[in-house]
Amino acid sequence: MALSRFWSFIIVLSVIYLFVMLAIGRQYTLSSIVNGKQNDPIVAAEYTPDELKQLYPEAYFRIISNKIEISPKFGQAENSEKDTVIIGKENGNFELLIGKQPADGIFPTCKNTITDIWLPLIGYLTFFCGLLNLLNDSDAIKKLAKILAPFFVKIFPELPKDHAAYGFMTMNFAANFLGLDNAATPFGLKAMESMQEVNETKDRASNSQIMFLCLHAAGLTLIPTSIIGYRAAQHAANPADIMLPCIITSFVGTLAALIFVSIRQRINLINFVVLGVVTIISAIIGLLLFYISKLDGIEKFHFTGNLSNGALLFIILLIVGYCIFNEKIFKINQTNIFDSFINGAKDGFTTGVRVLPYMVAMLVALSIFRNSGLMNIVMNGITSALNIFKVDPQIINAIPVAVMRPFSAGGSRGFMLDAMKTYGADSLTGQLSCLFQGAAETTFYVIALYFGSVNVKDTRYALSVMLLVDLVCVITAIFVCKLYF
Repeated sequence: MALSRFWSFIIVLSVIYLFVMLAIGRQYTLSSIVNGKQNDPIVAAEYTPDELKQLYPEAYFRIISNKIEISPKFGQAENSEKDTVIIGKENGNFELLIGKQPADGIFPTCKNTITDIWLPLIGYLTFFCGLLNLLNDSDAIKKLAKILAPFFVKIFPELPKDHAAYGFMTMNFAANFLGLDNAATPFGLKAMESMQEVNETKDRASNSQIMFLCLHAAGLTLIPTSIIGYRAAQHAANPADIMLPCIITSFVGTLAALIFVSIRQRINLINFVVLGVVTIISAIIGLLLFYISKLDGIEKFHFTGNLSNGALLFIILLIVGYCIFNEKIFKINQTNIFDSFINGAKDGFTTGVRVLPYMVAMLVALSIFRNSGLMNIVMNGITSALNIFKVDPQIINAIPVAVMRPFSAGGSRGFMLDAMKTYGADSLTGQLSCLFQGAAETTFYVIALYFGSVNVKDTRYALSVMLLVDLVCVITAIFVCKLYF
């Protein structure tokens, strides 16, 4: 219900706000909301040549002292201070353009959701679901589930022992840990489908699904590959220096998710198995960090890139190699390795088709919300509140990334890049922006995608817990950055 209400409210409030702004003259046209593209100039007014002469009587068709340049007919004018452009149209009139559009309009969002997000996702799902079917048909998933059962039954008490979802969740967590987001999604969707099979109330999220999704969204990450790449592109002195803060922040977020959900579900985490696993994971992270810290900038970037991609190739090798070694199992089931892969790939494609409506619905709603200006009002309100408490201005400058991250990965990425460009990649603002981007998840999109894949409509408290975990990550990131940098 929480997700449904959020989706409904942001659309209704955004559209009402747009009509109010249009009525009082603060919004000149609604065309950009429907058809505009991200970073397009926003039309604030339109003038005839005579009206323009009256506004700028000494400046018609030439440069004037206040830096507004009006070139000859069909020319362009720019005010570098106010990001204002006056451009001539073919009908002889002039448009006043102020600022840039925050996000794609409704129609471009619908189109780009399919071309830029959904079609690539279909490809990932097709391939990795094929691999997962190999694991299933070769009985490897069952063996993996038996190995992991002692730990998973402690935090997923409602799932049957040795359930196949344990194996899928493990693959998802491993892919996230290695920064392989594209691989993590198919594994995660398969885990949700597997848990849905034992969900007694099909349209209501089960405790196991909520626990898994909150842990997934916390996103324990060892190698924030994309963030390191962005920092390198912005000429950071040491692009990989964000690794340790990102690992610490995502680890704290994961523990917070585990604790918050366990409290809601009354799960006792004080036991030898859970504490032992947490200790082992902490030790592995510590050893890797110790080794990586001994490398210089180039070696560190090279090692982390090979570790993540090499791990993915090694997983593929293990799956296919295991199937070859146990080929007799496929023969008993009157199939073969390739046919098993194809059957799984078909399921991946079907899953992709099923999640498309949920993706479009959420992304279009967020598009309207951002383009209406309400998102800026929220950000300005948070900034003003932080100013009252005299928070470090460098932290305040990075807050837009944290606020945008749960709504839009692309939007928060844009804020992150702008922060690095404006304040410097090695400034506290630049580093904190990268940490906000790398140690959090696109919460609303993830909920729509994962619960949509299994047609769950009542997400219960999943959204509130995930947003609370996001807040924990933000607070942790600030403390870690202050201490580390």
